[in-house]
Amino acid sequence: MKLVVTGALGHIGSRLIRSILPQDFAQVVLIDNLASQRYAALFDLRGDIDWRFVEADLCAPGLDLATIFEGALCVVHLAAITDAAASFEMKADVERVNSGGTERVARACIAAGVPLLFPSTTSVYGLSDGLVDEASPAALRPQSPYAESKLRSERLLAELAAASGLRYFAGRLGTIYGPSAGMRFHTAVNKFIWQACVGQPLSVWRTALDQKRPYLDLDDAVEAIRFVLRAGLFSNEIFNVVTGNHVLRAVIEAIRRRVPDLRVELVDSPVMNQYSYEVGKRKFESQGFRFRGDLERGIGETVDLLRPLAAGRAGFLRLQGRAAAGLDGS
Repeated sequence: MKLVVTGALGHIGSRLIRSILPQDFAQVVLIDNLASQRYAALFDLRGDIDWRFVEADLCAPGLDLATIFEGALCVVHLAAITDAAASFEMKADVERVNSGGTERVARACIAAGVPLLFPSTTSVYGLSDGLVDEASPAALRPQSPYAESKLRSERLLAELAAASGLRYFAGRLGTIYGPSAGMRFHTAVNKFIWQACVGQPLSVWRTALDQKRPYLDLDDAVEAIRFVLRAGLFSNEIFNVVTGNHVLRAVIEAIRRRVPDLRVELVDSPVMNQYSYEVGKRKFESQGFRFRGDLERGIGETVDLLRPLAAGRAGFLRLQGRAAAGLDGS
C-alpha cells in the first residue's frame, strides 16, 4: 500500500511520517520543496518502509503529479504557506502556493483516482459569540490572506467533487502545538515558548489575554490523519479538528509554570490574530475519533527540548548584546 504526503518535512508532516508502520504502508512518497531547508526531518526514518523523496515545487510547470499519485491510498496534502501574520506581505505567493497548489493536487488526484486529505484551518472563522461549528456559514470571516486561501480551497474542492468526482476529507485544524523534527516557531504557542526560553518578553495585545481560540495537539493532529486513512472518511465534508479552546492567559500560564521568570509586555496594538472565537468538535467526534491531547503536556514537551537553552539564556543574552555592539569578533 502506498501513501503520498506533500509538505512532508513540515511541522505536522515530519511527525506523521514517523508514526507510519510497515503494516500501514509499504511505500511512502514524500514531496517537499525544501524551501525552509528542513533536511533534518528526513533523519532516522524507519528502515523497513520504502521511502521515496521528491524535491519539487507543486506549482512547477511540467510536474506530473498524477503519475506520482497513481496507486496511492490517499494524498495527504500538507504543503502550504502557513504563517498567517506574514501572509499579508506575501499575498501573491500565498495564493499561488495555497490555492493554486491545492487545485493542482486535487486535479491530479482526480486523474489518478486517489482521494485527498486536505488540512484547512479554524482561522476561516472570525469573531463570533458562542460556539461555532461546520454548519455556521455566517461565522466564516477569515482575517488573513492565509485563512482566505484555505477557505477558497475548501470551496474549490467542493466544486471539483460535484463536477469531477473528487473524493476528499477537509479538516479545519486548530493552532498546532507540540514538538516535531520539522517544526517552526511562527504560530502563537510555539512563538511564545521560543521567546520565553531565550529570555525575550512575550508581546501580547492588552485586550487579548482572555480571548479564546482553538488549539490542536500535534499528537491529535497525527492521530486524526491516521484515523481518516483507516476509516476511509472521504465523504466530501468539512470537520473541525480541535483538541480544545483556550484563552491566551491559559497558554501563557502553562509556559510560565515551566519558565517561571517569563516576562509579558502588554501592548496597545494587535501583534497577531487577536479576536475571540470558540470552535466545536462534536461532528468529528461523532465519527468515533477521541481527542487525547493536553495543552500543558504539549507545551511542556516543547519547553523540555529547549530547556538547556533556557537554562543558559543569561549567557545567550550577554552574547547577543556583545554582537549588537560589534564585540563578537565577527
